[in-house]
Amino acid sequence: MSDGPTLRRATPDDVETLAHFNEAMAEETEGKTLDPEAVRAGVRGVFDRPKQAFYLVAERDETVVGSLMITTEWSDWRNADFWWIQSVYVPPPARQTGIYAALHGEVRRRAREADDVCGLRLYVEQDNAAARAAYEAVGMSEPPYRMYEEML
Repeated sequence: MSDGPTLRRATPDDVETLAHFNEAMAEETEGKTLDPEAVRAGVRGVFDRPKQAFYLVAERDETVVGSLMITTEWSDWRNADFWWIQSVYVPPPARQTGIYAALHGEVRRRAREADDVCGLRLYVEQDNAAARAAYEAVGMSEPPYRMYEEML
């Protein structure tokens, strides 16, 4: 096995893997079973909106071993976008092997190269200690904000 994974922007050929990862993540972190057709349509929709979102994948031996999605949020205070890291998933056998750190480093590199990105953000389940530790290990910190939502 090589030292680090190969990182690349996902393509439509990755839809099934990404959808499977999203379904596994929802079950694992929230005990939710997602509608497979809705998930696949949602993943496919990312490829129709390249200015709003994109996926990165990590591969080892030509197998996808991790992924995340980036979405954008305009900040009028900063006249730039925040990149939101979402849909992070690394299958259990690949965890604690540097996959997330490599993906995060690639996101950071791409964000710094972009002219209009002011920061990275993500949200995490409050009780997901392993994920929180992974995010803190790459230099992220908890901001002084609380998240609210209204489902429609």
